[in-house]
Amino acid sequence: MNDMIAIYALVALLGVPLGLYMGRALGSRRTRMDALFAVIEAPIYRLAGIDSHQSMTWQAYALAILKLHAGLILLAWLVFMFQGVLPLNPDGIAGMPWDTALHTAVSFATNTNQQHYSGQAQLSHLSQTLAIVTLQFLTPATGLAVLVAIARTLLVKRGASVLKGVGNYYQDLTRSVVRVLLPLAVVVALLLTWQGVPASYQAAPQVEMLDAQVEEVQSIPLGPVASMVAIKQLGTNGGGWYGPNSSVPLENPTPLANVVETASLTLIPVALLFAIALISGRRRLMLGVGAVMLAFSLVSTSVVVYSERMPNAALIELSQPGANLEGKELRFGTDLSALWGSWTTQTSNGSVNAMHDSFNPMGGMMLLMDMFVNVTFGGIGVGLIGFFLYLMLAAFVGSLMVGRAPELFGKPLETREMRWISLAILAQPLVILGLSALTVAMPGAVQNSNPGFHGLSQVLYEFTSAFANNGSGFEGLGDDTPWWNLACVVALLIGRFLPMLVPLAVAGWLAGKRTAPAGRGTLPMDSPAFMGLTAGVIVIVNLLGFLPVLVLGPIAEAAVQGF
Repeated sequence: MNDMIAIYALVALLGVPLGLYMGRALGSRRTRMDALFAVIEAPIYRLAGIDSHQSMTWQAYALAILKLHAGLILLAWLVFMFQGVLPLNPDGIAGMPWDTALHTAVSFATNTNQQHYSGQAQLSHLSQTLAIVTLQFLTPATGLAVLVAIARTLLVKRGASVLKGVGNYYQDLTRSVVRVLLPLAVVVALLLTWQGVPASYQAAPQVEMLDAQVEEVQSIPLGPVASMVAIKQLGTNGGGWYGPNSSVPLENPTPLANVVETASLTLIPVALLFAIALISGRRRLMLGVGAVMLAFSLVSTSVVVYSERMPNAALIELSQPGANLEGKELRFGTDLSALWGSWTTQTSNGSVNAMHDSFNPMGGMMLLMDMFVNVTFGGIGVGLIGFFLYLMLAAFVGSLMVGRAPELFGKPLETREMRWISLAILAQPLVILGLSALTVAMPGAVQNSNPGFHGLSQVLYEFTSAFANNGSGFEGLGDDTPWWNLACVVALLIGRFLPMLVPLAVAGWLAGKRTAPAGRGTLPMDSPAFMGLTAGVIVIVNLLGFLPVLVLGPIAEAAVQGF
């Protein structure tokens, strides 16, 4: 327990100065660091033929995002399929089937990193570095860029300097990579290399077995693992160089490495609360948002920790009573495994240091709830963007409750805005439940390892993970099939771009409207009461959408096991 408290405190202590730095690095005001980073950024703009000072409309901003990502998906898809004949493949790994390659390309291009393959066995060094790691930088940077665009358009208080349009996507993207993600990733990669995480391009060494009677040799896959692990943790990317992820000693070798990787899960999402407060000037609002996020986090983490301290019902008659250690690294135990599991689903990261499929039903249900909510801290940028969606819905409901026309920061919320806000929120249960129902209706497509209540949870978890851009899974699901690959591609694309681009559009629409002066009936959005209303809206919407399927899955499983 003390370890968990220390990691929470570490993130808070590091998040404040990092957030203040990010606010200055990504804000619209000119600072000294503009001249410092211009040495790197200016050549990038020239090579790309970009006028970084040209502000875009929200439509142009969104189109630039979609065009870039379409190109990245195509490039990664081709690399994965033809890696067998491309260089940097010392282990002679063959190309991926087209459907697995497509799913992998879309998964990493949507900041999800859902893996229907085993990284060390099915990807070459070129695929891991050129395709995977490149996407792991550009996709969180896109979420961060859109958040900054929304903040400068919608949140900046009147009287402060406001750009025409929503800003320049390419400038926001470049600054996010060069000024934030790259420096942090270098620091974390060096720390992990120091702790023993591999950082090499050599072929897998062949090692003789310790048992002299065994003539076989063991192949130990290596690679530039430390650099990939650094950005997968910091960028809320998830995935892993190795199939079992950060439960593998090569990827997570020491207690200090585990602390660094765990803290990296929430570091940037927490820092963004302070960064957006600085950029927008709305410190009380961001303090309230942070309080709601922290409350959700503490509740989730506490439940998961309690759940995993309980015995595993399937093993009660086979061993001495004790905590649920199935699927967990004994080096970390149940508490640190539960903390990682809780944080990785709160932040849409999806990396693991224990197998989520082995969590007790209550713990597995909380991991699902974290992904349903998806705004506890959320992915880089998109977590706060998603919270703003619920904030808009709460503003609509709250305004009607006090007898005023719905408004947001003095801007009227009208039919067009509420139609798209509702669609962005309701798309989640429609896509997840629709695809889950379709899959279980086709027994040959399910490919789950458990035909009971837990089998339904495996299917539900896979589509929830895809839509929430999380990437973790209840392993035991045979998901590398054309059906699973293509169905998840649908969830990945809708779950990434609809909840991210709708708030950008709403910000652009509201920016063109007249601001009404505050009066006695104005709904104070930075008040504790309004934050409580927003938290209630988040809980109610997700319970109404998913409680029935939770009853059929983890709740029924827990009841059968006697918990």
